Amino acid sequence: MKKFRKVLDGLTTSSPSGGTIGSPSCGSAAGTPTTAPTPKEIDVQETLVSENFQLCKTVRHGFPYQPTALAFDPVQKILAIGSRSGGVRILGRPGVDCFCQHESGAAILQLQFLINEGALVTACADDTLHLWNLRQRRPAILHSLKFNRERITFCHLPFQSKWLYVGTERGNTHIVNIESFILSGYVIMWNKAIELSTKTHPGPVVHLSDSPKDEGKLLVGFESGTIVQWDLRAKKVDFRIYYDEAIHSVSWHHEGKQFMCSHSDGSLTLWNLRNTSKPIQVTFPHGKIQKDGRKESCKPILKVDYKTSRNSEPFVIFSGGLSYDKAGRRPTLTIMHGKAITVLEMDYPIVEFMTLCETPYNNEVQDPYAVVVLLEKDLIVVDLTQSNFPVFENPYPMDIHESPVTCTAYFADCPPDIIPVLYSIGAKHKKTGYSQKEWPVSGGMWTLGSHTYPEVIITGHADGSIKFWDASAITLQMLYKLKTSKVFEKPKQNEGRAAELVDDDPFAVQMVSWCPQSRIFCVVGISAHIILYRFSKYDANTQIVSLEVRLQCDPEDVISPSENENNPCFSEPHSGSHSPQPHHQHPASPGGGTPESFKDYTPCLKVKDRAVRVPPGYQAELVIQLPWMDGEPPQQISSLDINSAYGLLAFGNCNGLAVVDYLQKTILLCMSTLDLYGAADPYQRLTRSPRRNRQSTSEFCMRGLSNFYSDSKKRIRTSYQSLTELSDNQQSVDTERSKSPTSVHYPTSLHNDPRVLPEPVASLRASHCSPVFYLLDNESRENSFSRSRSSSVSSIDRDTKEAITTLQFGESFGRKSDTLPTPCLWVGTSLGVILLIPMSIPTDLEERMEEPVTIGPCGAVLMLKGSVLRFGFLDCMGALIPNPYEVWRDLNAPEDPDRPRKRKLVHYSPSSSQDTCGEGHLAIVCSERQAKVFLMPSQSCLFVHNITESSFVLRADVVSVCNSVCLACFCANGHVMTLSLPSLRPLMDVNYLPLTDMRIARTFCFTNGGQALYLSSPTEIQRITYSQEMYDNLQEMLGELFTPTETPEAQNRGFLKGFFGGNAHTFDREELFGEAAAGKASRSLAQHIPGQGGVEGMKVAASGAVGEIARARIALDERGQRLGELEERTALMMTSAESFSKHAHELMLKCKDKKWYQF
Repeated sequence: MKKFRKVLDGLTTSSPSGGTIGSPSCGSAAGTPTTAPTPKEIDVQETLVSENFQLCKTVRHGFPYQPTALAFDPVQKILAIGSRSGGVRILGRPGVDCFCQHESGAAILQLQFLINEGALVTACADDTLHLWNLRQRRPAILHSLKFNRERITFCHLPFQSKWLYVGTERGNTHIVNIESFILSGYVIMWNKAIELSTKTHPGPVVHLSDSPKDEGKLLVGFESGTIVQWDLRAKKVDFRIYYDEAIHSVSWHHEGKQFMCSHSDGSLTLWNLRNTSKPIQVTFPHGKIQKDGRKESCKPILKVDYKTSRNSEPFVIFSGGLSYDKAGRRPTLTIMHGKAITVLEMDYPIVEFMTLCETPYNNEVQDPYAVVVLLEKDLIVVDLTQSNFPVFENPYPMDIHESPVTCTAYFADCPPDIIPVLYSIGAKHKKTGYSQKEWPVSGGMWTLGSHTYPEVIITGHADGSIKFWDASAITLQMLYKLKTSKVFEKPKQNEGRAAELVDDDPFAVQMVSWCPQSRIFCVVGISAHIILYRFSKYDANTQIVSLEVRLQCDPEDVISPSENENNPCFSEPHSGSHSPQPHHQHPASPGGGTPESFKDYTPCLKVKDRAVRVPPGYQAELVIQLPWMDGEPPQQISSLDINSAYGLLAFGNCNGLAVVDYLQKTILLCMSTLDLYGAADPYQRLTRSPRRNRQSTSEFCMRGLSNFYSDSKKRIRTSYQSLTELSDNQQSVDTERSKSPTSVHYPTSLHNDPRVLPEPVASLRASHCSPVFYLLDNESRENSFSRSRSSSVSSIDRDTKEAITTLQFGESFGRKSDTLPTPCLWVGTSLGVILLIPMSIPTDLEERMEEPVTIGPCGAVLMLKGSVLRFGFLDCMGALIPNPYEVWRDLNAPEDPDRPRKRKLVHYSPSSSQDTCGEGHLAIVCSERQAKVFLMPSQSCLFVHNITESSFVLRADVVSVCNSVCLACFCANGHVMTLSLPSLRPLMDVNYLPLTDMRIARTFCFTNGGQALYLSSPTEIQRITYSQEMYDNLQEMLGELFTPTETPEAQNRGFLKGFFGGNAHTFDREELFGEAAAGKASRSLAQHIPGQGGVEGMKVAASGAVGEIARARIALDERGQRLGELEERTALMMTSAESFSKHAHELMLKCKDKKWYQF
């Protein structure tokens, strides 16, 4: 019978597929049909339909993660960076930033631009060549060529050639037609390139280049040290060089008479084509002669560039080559210019560098002007035109990962004045010493689109820094940087609790809360601290106020399943009130305790107790810390909300809830979650014996420090430095629980057990408790997910604590009997319980600063499945009710007697705009499993929707889209969903990410305008849109990668150079490599795969890109005009020919009968 009743409960809580607002089909909070009739005044005309939603990626910001390759187009002036995960970033002028991804995910070995052709060739580690079309705003693959029997090691594409040379691991060189992407029958076999008497294999091909003197000569470098110049016409070797040291790179002198090689022993060799028996010069740039006369051993020189200059000595630029004995030296780039040697030390290992020259022709004087250096975690460009070699200021946001990102926040449609204000403050702290010249990567075109509005992205970092970014118009530019560590004294090594707690990142940011209107900013740190900042345009001397909140309780109260679990009866709360603590900096512990328990009080960090001079910008005003209690570290803060209109800050963790009046600097409420219920507790609580309780406490103490900080935080830090994060040890947790005498094993099913899910999702579920970077020790974390996995309250673990997972201030109705809205605090817990706490706040400024804020007893108690994630409020017309706020005022500004600084509040009361409707509002509540809409103050459930059964929601937000509102959800299985409001109709459900890792889970966030973002790698932010309107306008917002540019003309070689310099210009590759001369290549050698670039380009152009259509029409008109001109010219020529024929005929008739002597 009980099982049958649960089936009925499941049916009654199912979501209506398309119910109307007037007659919803839904269940009550407890799973039984609601008996409360739907009020007639709730008549919301929903405008959102499925056609309003379309999910796609928009733009990716940051430094490419794990870069592997670099390329530059000297005519188009665009840069390409390849990565280990198969991604390609193409950069031009600021705003021109494009990301492409190979479906295979294979690492990119090499990149080759078709210079000034709007195309790019990528060679991947799966031995596939791809041709990308860059003439469209979203590049696509035109052709692919998969090598089956040989591994690709090096590629070379001569300028203005359509034949690509491909070197392989076997030492062979193949030739590919770029236009058709078909392999030529012409092959340079390794055994023909070397002498027959050679007994060893020369190794893979590491270099290919055509001679600047003669394009018909191809220089082939093998890894073993063998260099061969191959005559393409004669199909024979011109010369062979055998050198003892392995070769890493080769670079030609522009005249084609000399070339330079870099070797594995740290040496550079210079060779002359007149005598190839030995090098004309051997140098060890960083190798010194030791006392015994021998050269000290050096590291390999991985690449060398030999570039000539018209007005100075040649440049020799190389990476590596340092001596081995100098341990700890950073990676270097060495620039040899004449006799001067400059060594530039880099912060990270050098992946690749490329010298930028004025000409694309390799047989002209190169005149280098810059060097692009690709590091493992940075991109720098060195100015070669100045003797001190300064670097250019990078216009791209390449320093997002300067310290690992630990949290993100996204704010769209901000006040228009906030971005200029932040930029003006941040510009004062910019670094100096950059090159005065313009950024050399200046290709492409980008214009500010018409669909732009102020957007701000906030990133929190492991070192405690906060960065504000201008994200308007799908760009990213840093506005302002805030260092939260300046609030605290520097932790001394091996001293105090801070030294025990965390090793590297005691200031790591856990979550942020920002009110753009009032410019109040709040930061939660990993050391269980909260910092409140106010914004000011003036510097000031401030004394930071510090409060300690002892939000620590004994784990005596645990949860037992109620017998009437499916229909709990909520009694009306008692009318008593909790007395606030207006001035206590050391309030009583919410769980009670003896005075001896307070002796162990120690904060995690020490706040500066002296007046400090703070610059303009965000200035710290209040610091709240959770101290150690009874030898236990403070629990992580799991939820936070701040309201500038009320002057209140609320936060909670797995122990309870605290409310702080930041205007009066007092603690109003500090209470355990159990005490919040009062008489309205829906669960039965069981107590343990004191001995068992003490044992549990000691166990918690033993593992609290190590697991809570060292293990968990190290795992978090690792997750931001690697692609995937180590999952929790599920087996050890289960083993520990099975050994516990109080453990309770509950039955699992397919959708309840995380071990049957893919490993990233299972680890995510095992460690998830709050949508924003919430950490617990292993057992508390596992228990919290046992709760969220349960389909009913009966499977709740007995050892679990009820955490505060979300908080929201707002004007609402605390009780059913209320007739007017009052300030309330909505509290959501990890057990799916919603509490309403009414408050009484003085409205007058003087009274507000003097009179205490009173907090009433708990009002309404509502229920959902799973941990509560988000609250939202609508009026009875379906419009979003914004949070009340205080208009920003600068407290440090000089006093103006004519304009006194008064506190101006902006309230959005639920009943302020409802003259025709009855008073009340709608409350939207979303949990890990469900979404419900309640009518306040009657507290009746109007709509309910079960979002997921097999997974759980990670992030949910009530957002504005297309002049309406919806509920956006991101699930652990990678689905992105939107639900209509208030009816909760499914509008979109897209399987966006097949598997979710911890980094994405902790950084995913929605915002207004149909946008969202997440950290796609430890160094990159991926922005997406789920709005059809933005999808349609995306083409106008993206930059153009290709701009029509005339190729510079080659210099006149002169008669003597042309006569004695070879016949480079008469070399016809088509005649040699074409099918007629070379035949067809073996079909088994490589497989041609046609791409979808052309089709995708047409689709993209047809998807609302008005500009593209307009350009196509203009091109058609121009073509028609040219055809018309051609037709007119043809007609004129025909007329002229007829006239000539007529005159010729007349002349013939005239002279027909004349003799020769008559002329």
